Amino acid sequence: MFSSTTQLRVRYAETDQMGFVYYGNYPQYYEVARADAMRNLGMTYREMEEKGVVMPIATMQIKYIRPAHYDDLLTIKTIVPGLPASRMHFDYEVYNEDNELINKGTTVLAFINKETGRPCPAPEWFLNRLRKAQP
Repeated sequence: MFSSTTQLRVRYAETDQMGFVYYGNYPQYYEVARADAMRNLGMTYREMEEKGVVMPIATMQIKYIRPAHYDDLLTIKTIVPGLPASRMHFDYEVYNEDNELINKGTTVLAFINKETGRPCPAPEWFLNRLRKAQP
């Protein structure tokens, strides 16, 4: 298991008329945290794409527990529960400044060969980075 933590502050434009973070923003928060997690592994999505692999989202689940508000500092914990095969699972836990769990979700991304557009196994160089990062 690998985990990474990202913080971001809620911008006014991300809130709705009730003053809550609009529900459609959470997938963007997940994306920011997922990209940071990849950087913490010592690589970027750009690097993966340059090596011929893209990773579109296959599925996403979101559970809303409590609202976030404008100017809240959110902490997003991104968890990779295991080594991927042809799909990679990411779990997310979003906490407010009081360390209360306010949202959680999961995304599953597929490994796709950029040239053929077909599913492929997780690259060995990527798996090696994940193995090194696991406790």
